[in-house]
Amino acid sequence: MYPTRQEAERLLKEAGKCNPGPWEDHSRVTAQCAEKIARACQDMDVQKAYVLGLLHDIGRKFGVKHLGHVYDGWQYMLECGYDEVARICLTHSFNEGKLEDYIGNFDISEQQIEEIEQALCGIEFDEYDMLIQLCDSIASAEGVVGMEERMNDVKKRYGHYPQSKWDKNMELKNYFEQKSGSDIYEIVKMR
Repeated sequence: MYPTRQEAERLLKEAGKCNPGPWEDHSRVTAQCAEKIARACQDMDVQKAYVLGLLHDIGRKFGVKHLGHVYDGWQYMLECGYDEVARICLTHSFNEGKLEDYIGNFDISEQQIEEIEQALCGIEFDEYDMLIQLCDSIASAEGVVGMEERMNDVKKRYGHYPQSKWDKNMELKNYFEQKSGSDIYEIVKMR
């Protein structure tokens, strides 16, 4: 289950007031990209794609955190009854489905880390997981950027970017280009 577009907008606006920052605009760009790509794919739910993109980082509502934002968003959306959004809050940072994918600090308890690991083991990624991972990798707070630019920015901020994660992002781009029959940057109209 996921909220309506209007409810998702309300949730993001409320979250942005709790922890203002560029993450809110990044989430909007992610949502816009997801909506456009889903529309180009024709067999995907455009509203669902938008809402999932909009709320993928909702855990940032609870403060400036690294892995904590994944856990907090996952738990928050489960508490709200939005299991499909909770799933995206969890999967958006792990495009290979492993905890080792995470780039950033592990700023949660060992028990919470184990909860994430167990949950990831039970998930087989679907097209919405992959779509939000793709859109997250091309969305900045200022607009759409080239995937390489975004990955290099993350590498600069955190000191590394695993090659396997980089390669997986490129696979996701290729997957949705084949599915849509179009260049991803044309679909989202890169700035």
